[in-house]
Amino acid sequence: MRSNVDFDYQIKYQRAFEAMLWSLPSVQVHGGRVATIDGLGLKDNDILAMSGPATPKFETWTANSSTPYIIAYTDVKKEPVVLEVPPAGADGSLYGQVVDAWQMTIADIGPSGVDGGKGGKILFTAPDFTGTVPPGYIHVKSPNYRIMFGLRSVRAPGKSAEDAYAYSRRLKMYYLSQAANPPKQNFVDAVDRRYTTLQRHDERYYEYLHATFTYEPVRPQDRHIMGLLATLGIARGKPYNPDDVAKRAMRQAAVDVWHYLQERFDNLPRTMYFWPDRQYVPLLLPDKNRGFSYEYPDRIDVDGRAMAFFWCTMAPGQVSDRPATYYLMAMADNQGRPLEAGRTYRVTVPTNVPIRQFWALTMYDRATMAFIYTQSMRTTLDSYGVDKMKQNADGSVTLYIGPVAPDGLEANWIPTGGKRPLPAFRFYGPDEAFYARTFKMPDFERVD
Repeated sequence: MRSNVDFDYQIKYQRAFEAMLWSLPSVQVHGGRVATIDGLGLKDNDILAMSGPATPKFETWTANSSTPYIIAYTDVKKEPVVLEVPPAGADGSLYGQVVDAWQMTIADIGPSGVDGGKGGKILFTAPDFTGTVPPGYIHVKSPNYRIMFGLRSVRAPGKSAEDAYAYSRRLKMYYLSQAANPPKQNFVDAVDRRYTTLQRHDERYYEYLHATFTYEPVRPQDRHIMGLLATLGIARGKPYNPDDVAKRAMRQAAVDVWHYLQERFDNLPRTMYFWPDRQYVPLLLPDKNRGFSYEYPDRIDVDGRAMAFFWCTMAPGQVSDRPATYYLMAMADNQGRPLEAGRTYRVTVPTNVPIRQFWALTMYDRATMAFIYTQSMRTTLDSYGVDKMKQNADGSVTLYIGPVAPDGLEANWIPTGGKRPLPAFRFYGPDEAFYARTFKMPDFERVD
């Protein structure tokens, strides 16, 4: 008896769904490469150095709006690549990572990185590199061919944003064969340009998947899924060629993965919350080894890795128990109700937040995890601007998020543009009271 089940579609849908979960961190990197090289016109080894903090025009996951970004892509398959890093000091410092095609950190940069804040020449080589590393280089062998770096230029005490931008332009990136006479570094400032690295949640996602996984070396742990991808028209040595059934399955799978991960975030276990009786979840969701590979001796936690990168990018190689900066995402109001589009909420920041530097509240669109476009383009309020806000009698400050500012409280308000909000508190330099949980941040409350 002939079954009326469309097995061709079902198999291709299931494989497309799992392939998207499996590949999220890698396709994010390739999407950023396409946005930078094809979208902005840069080449490998060019450096995108923003002259100011990110605005909603920088469309990416949960970006920081306090420090300028520096981004570059390269390909070590051609030959080794040199990254010259200036020393940290009175002029400024850098913080960030160099990641491989799987978005796994292969080198931290800055005072806590491979250069130790002393600067120097870092030489990146391919996984099959067999040459000799010249003296004077810090050698980093990449597991993949294409790599990228994402850094932030941190202002030194007494320095301005302009100084931080000037400091970032001391970076250099070139091929090893050019080391004797490095070319003039090409910098591009995209602070006022639309620059989107966001994922495509439709069948086009799989074009990026093909571009990545038919170019990079295949890891032993990925051979099984590479075999499954071949049934979708994604195979090494062959052009991207999905049939109509595969395209239809891909389109639906990409949409369903978005809904699936959103639903997972709406129903996180209480063990993932920073305080058991509050509604905040850390932005960084490392695996049990405090890294982000989610690979264990007996399994790969594909769902855990997909969730970690669904709302975050360029994670550090390791997350310490007491990092220098801590990010907390508000998932619900004080009654445990998920935050909703179109509503106004308030939260009171106490006077005694246990931090050595500053706090910042940044608003994202829960649908994209990116900044929200509004008329004011305001994305963030922080403790540096408290003197411009209306303060409470005890020195605390009540902040508002919503589509419209409460009367007389525009300075205390971040617009949400009618989007479902994802508020993020960043705490710079948390003290022991923060990590000991003796301090607790109040939850958001509905105003309307």
